[in-house]
Amino acid sequence: MIEAYTDGGCLGNPGPGAWAYVLKLEGRQIKGSGGMDRTTNNRMELTAVIRALERVLEEAPGGRAAVDLHTDSMYVKNGITAWIKRWTANGWLTAAKKPVKNKDLWVELQALAQRLEIRWNWVLGHSGDELNELCDRMVKDEMRSRSVS
Repeated sequence: MIEAYTDGGCLGNPGPGAWAYVLKLEGRQIKGSGGMDRTTNNRMELTAVIRALERVLEEAPGGRAAVDLHTDSMYVKNGITAWIKRWTANGWLTAAKKPVKNKDLWVELQALAQRLEIRWNWVLGHSGDELNELCDRMVKDEMRSRSVS
């Protein structure tokens, strides 16, 4: 079982944003982060999970793995575990018949999720969870570097 922690954030919405992940695998931590100069918080939360799962697939023997994924984004957790089923059935329209925001990232996440066995966990942000806090610090460092450049 690979543990994955993810976070994303934005200074302003839209504004400079960042994503980060930490994987716990075979007694080691694997970290990744990045960002964009102009983006939204939700895009960064989704990107964090996508990048983490891509890295899981790189590390997993045969490209298959069980993942215990932790996110502090209810948008991500609810989106991938519940809402996406309705969106795809409705031709990528919301219940209000409007196009789903961030469809490109949802499609990418859905494809990755289908290749892995994932247990989706929501963790309360800023609650002292060590790896969630580490991801948060990594996101803040990335955002700071983008807001001054």
